[in-house]
Amino acid sequence: MSMNVEMVDRKEAAPAMTMVPTLITERLILRAHRLEDFDDYTAFWTQEDLVRYIGGEPSTREQAWSRLLRYAGMWHHLGFGFFAVEERQSGRFIGEVGFLDLHRDMHPTTTEGTLESGWGITPALQGRGYATEAVKAAIAWADDTFPGRRMTCIVDPENRPSLRVAEKVGFRRIGEVMYKDKSNVMFER
Repeated sequence: MSMNVEMVDRKEAAPAMTMVPTLITERLILRAHRLEDFDDYTAFWTQEDLVRYIGGEPSTREQAWSRLLRYAGMWHHLGFGFFAVEERQSGRFIGEVGFLDLHRDMHPTTTEGTLESGWGITPALQGRGYATEAVKAAIAWADDTFPGRRMTCIVDPENRPSLRVAEKVGFRRIGEVMYKDKSNVMFER
């Protein structure tokens, strides 16, 4: 059975970007997530020292898969998303950094429509400046790609290392927000 399909030329907005850029710093490669990252990615999101300040619960394999696909969708539809962070010397996946727009159920809702920044580095490698290096590279890319666009981030007030990263890369504290019944520090850049 054959089907006749008619193509309609509609003037719909094309996605801002479908290709994830690769950014190279002195020690890191920021790149698109790959399907072959999935096992390392799943292990990354099960680390209790990592998730303590990001939702508090290790991710299941299914949740990690959904997150990985969500990031691909953000790049496709919004033109930005998260980069996988790879250590240049070893080639291993060590974390992720980037931007999102999650339409969070948060009060006040001040991140919606912004480049909400986020980052996470494998706990065993924290304290080496990798997060700061990766976030600076991502911000430089975003400043060039989306000039003048508001950038925000929220950080658990007990997450001292991430609070320091936010300040080092130029975020300034603008208040507090409630997200999932927990107070978070709100930053803007």
